[in-house]
This record gives sequence, structure tokens and C-alpha cells, in this order.
Amino acid sequence: MLMEDLSNDRPTFGKMGYGKIGHVLIRDYSLEVDPNYDFVFYFVGFRCMHYRRRCKIRAPCCNEVYDCRHCHNEATSMFRTIFDRHELVRHDVKQVICSVCDTEQPVARVCTNCGVNMGEYFCDKCKFYDDDIDKGQFHCDDCGICRIGGRENFFHCKKCGSCYSTTLRNNHLCVENSMRHHCPICYEVSSLLLYLFDSLKDTTVMKCGHTMHCECYYELIKREKYCCPICSKSIMDMSGTWKRIEEEIEATVMPDEYRYKKVWILCNDCNDTTEVYFHIIGQKCSHCASYNTRTIGPPVLPQ
Repeated sequence: MLMEDLSNDRPTFGKMGYGKIGHVLIRDYSLEVDPNYDFVFYFVGFRCMHYRRRCKIRAPCCNEVYDCRHCHNEATSMFRTIFDRHELVRHDVKQVICSVCDTEQPVARVCTNCGVNMGEYFCDKCKFYDDDIDKGQFHCDDCGICRIGGRENFFHCKKCGSCYSTTLRNNHLCVENSMRHHCPICYEVSSLLLYLFDSLKDTTVMKCGHTMHCECYYELIKREKYCCPICSKSIMDMSGTWKRIEEEIEATVMPDEYRYKKVWILCNDCNDTTEVYFHIIGQKCSHCASYNTRTIGPPVLPQ
């Protein structure tokens, strides 16, 4: 669609992607707009599914133009030949194309030709533009990427290698590079297999320090699965459940042949091994009182 801006003033945009314009000529039709009226600049685009911005990027890896790096990665991941599939490194982007005047230029906040602000939030390190500043974007130098949620609400955990909510400061179990792996439930089953570190979905940190998508965590709870799929530790306070199991055990009498049978167990929560009386409903850890246990062979004594 051919578009020509006939207003005297260059269009300016607020955080929602609106602009004030005078006249717009679209092919052979003339549309006059009150200069004081906030007109949604539909003709500029916002075709990108991921961000609202007024520029496209040229991918240095393949020299193609895309709306954003996620659009690039999703498109290239569908290539038939596996050798053609690749991901765009955000920091390598050098050129952008203004969506208002179609001018290609080095990465910058403002278009060098028409002067439009190409993104209310702009990061020159990540080459990132976004109009929706209500997300609270900020750049974390330790992560090396931009995050959302407001800088004041997050801290960077050096050992875990990622930004966490301030509610987890001194209140979580550190697992080295805990975000540098796929979600153990869904493996981000889409066009790309993304690490949690790069995922656009919300992520939660469990009691054991391992991480997964929030939606996968809630689905796990919904299906009454209360153990981490990686280390098998309890992912929530199970004291109420342990009490109910104990009451059920007390009400269930074992047959004589099993009443005094003992087994060795490994506690998934505290990693302690103990010898306890066998019960069909479950075995209680003598160390931490958890029923998240499994039977193991007896310890082998040194010869």
C-alpha cells in the first residue's frame, strides 16, 4: 500500500503507538484528519506478533528483513533443510528499516530521515524496540539481555545466572545456571526449543531451585504431581498431605506377614537413607518426616 505523509509536522507517537497527523494520501483517496485527533497509525503496521514498534530489522546472519528477532527465529526454524535453520543473535543486528519512511539505517532510537521515534523503549545493546513501556523493560548487564517487570522488582543471582524476583532474595536454593535449560515439562514445544532463560513465558523457581514455566507448574499441580520432574523433591509444602497419609496408615492394618517387615528407603526431600517398617501406603522418612520416599537396596558394608 502506497502512503504519502502530506502534513507539515513529522508524526510523533506515544507509548500506545498513536500519532498526530494532518493529511494522509492513500493511492487516489484523500483522508483529512483533525491535527488534534489521536489517529491510530494502522498504515505503519505493527504486523509483528511480539512487539509494537516502528521499524524492522535486517538479520546479519541471512541478510533478510524481519519485524523482530522472534519473527526471524520462527520463520527460519521452519526451513526444510536443518542446515538452513538458525537463530538471530540480538546483539549482532546493525541495520534497521523505518516503518514510516522505509529508510534503512544504523541502529538508533530515532529515524535519521523522518525523525520518528521507532520505539518508546530502546536498548542500544540488545537492538531492541518496544512501544509498550507498561511492561517495565530494563536491561540487565549480567544477563546480557533486556527483561520486563521493572528493575526495582528483580535482582540478578550470580550463581543461578538469571534475574529473579526480589521475593526470592536470600529465599531460594541456588542451582548453577538453573535457567540455561529447557522447561522439563513442555520443552517449549513450538517452532523453537528455547531455554527458559530466553523464553517469553513466565517462569517459576521451585523449592528445590529448579525452574519451569508457570503454566506448566500449575498444570503439574492440577494433575496432583507434587514432585520436581528433575530431582523428585517436593515442590510445595506437603505437611498437610503427610498428615493425611499418616492418618490413613494408622487406620490400615497390614497383614501379619508384612507387619514387621523392614525396608531401606531413600528420602527424595532430604536425601537421607533409613531403615523403616514397610507399609503399602507409604514409608515415612525418619529424618524429615516426609513420605516422598522410595525403597532401595540395603547398604553394602565394606569388606
